[in-house]
Amino acid sequence: MTRKQRRLTMIGGAGAVLAFAIGLVLYALNDQIVFFNSPTDVAQNSVKPGERFRLGGLVKDGTFERGQGTTVTFTVTDTANDVPVTYTGILPDLFREGQGVVTEGAIGTDGIFIADSVLAKHDENYVPKEVADALKEQGVWQGEDG
Repeated sequence: MTRKQRRLTMIGGAGAVLAFAIGLVLYALNDQIVFFNSPTDVAQNSVKPGERFRLGGLVKDGTFERGQGTTVTFTVTDTANDVPVTYTGILPDLFREGQGVVTEGAIGTDGIFIADSVLAKHDENYVPKEVADALKEQGVWQGEDG
């Protein structure tokens, strides 16, 4: 084996090991990646039942209801489409109707989003970037030009 062949063999072996390592990292991250979807994305069936994702939009006025215990129901809207949400747990202090919210969970076959976490805005001017982008696409953005 010539010196050039040994060098090419080492480079090829290192490339194979690197590709294997990248494959393992991507496989491990596949279960951890959570995508953001708006109610319009859900209405267009871009999300499969049971698939974990973040749902963002505005809490629709007049839809918040307390159930038994700490279970609450409300509707997330982007003003074009609505998604009913059920959440069991303690809501953030800033959670209100008409305000931006991002929930994380999965949608059931009945179309109800079962959230296991709810994130509310942290000041009166803040709207999560994903929510703002979704609202801009719908043409209902009322925030500042940012």
